[in-house]
Amino acid sequence: MQVPAFTQSCDFSTDALEGRTWDAVIDTSGYIPANVSAAARQLAHAVGQYVFISSISVYPDVSVPGLDESAPVSTLTPEQLREAQSITPPARGVVARIYGELYGGLKALCEQATAEALPGRTLTIRPGLIVGPYDYSDRFTYWVARIARGGEILVPGRPEHTMQLIDVRDLAAWTIRMVEAGQMGTYNATGPTQPLTMAEVLTACQSNGAHNLTLTWVDEAFLLAEKIQPWGQLPLWLPETPENAGFAAISITRALHAGLTFHPLSETCAATLNWERTLPEHREWQAGLTASDEERLLKTWHKQANTH
Repeated sequence: MQVPAFTQSCDFSTDALEGRTWDAVIDTSGYIPANVSAAARQLAHAVGQYVFISSISVYPDVSVPGLDESAPVSTLTPEQLREAQSITPPARGVVARIYGELYGGLKALCEQATAEALPGRTLTIRPGLIVGPYDYSDRFTYWVARIARGGEILVPGRPEHTMQLIDVRDLAAWTIRMVEAGQMGTYNATGPTQPLTMAEVLTACQSNGAHNLTLTWVDEAFLLAEKIQPWGQLPLWLPETPENAGFAAISITRALHAGLTFHPLSETCAATLNWERTLPEHREWQAGLTASDEERLLKTWHKQANTH
């Protein structure tokens, strides 16, 4: 089975696709609807299936747990679309951060573009947080590396705080199985079967032999008062507000029925740590607290706790 995967840029050209045919195409990084539309229309008579990797960010309202694929998706005004098209993403960076609030709407419009170009021949996959080896966003890697370093570790919120994530290897393998089976339609793809708690994630990280560490759970009201950025400075954490009630409770029932499976979380942590240890020691982290910020926050937190 011939299945090309390709990356789009703002100066996307389809000339190299002329005169060739494939069973399927996997579009792993389409963000600009015009580019996705051009690719999909060019390929419409050359492929049997167009697989578009979208995002659960297409859902503008995550206040209700259990959102499934039928939930309303975001849209953009013409002005917002022009703004997005004027952005030139760097060669390396977290795309969702680059496009900001426009990201979900862009992905939703890209989904629409593929459906219009190849009606009935599209597979749309909406992953949640993708983690594992080679994740340059550091949104999961931060915790794996921080636990391995040991010492006193600042952890946000409650141990019971829930989250969803998916190992990139599970997502990739399942996507290929879906292509081989000729599956069409739209699927949320995150995991695991039941949402994880922050405590479970940190325990899985510790299974790599981490020792001499103390977890200090810090109230999220304190962190917000200190202007700590959720998800960025403290990955995997979003304030437990009514607006975020369904963020970590997206329904993946359809994907599970279609055969989505998961590595044990401890294996994901181990593979991520092994990869992270191959990187330069003094690299610039894309997410997580700096050592100095963590130390400052812990001192302030302990001082405040001792005065009450």
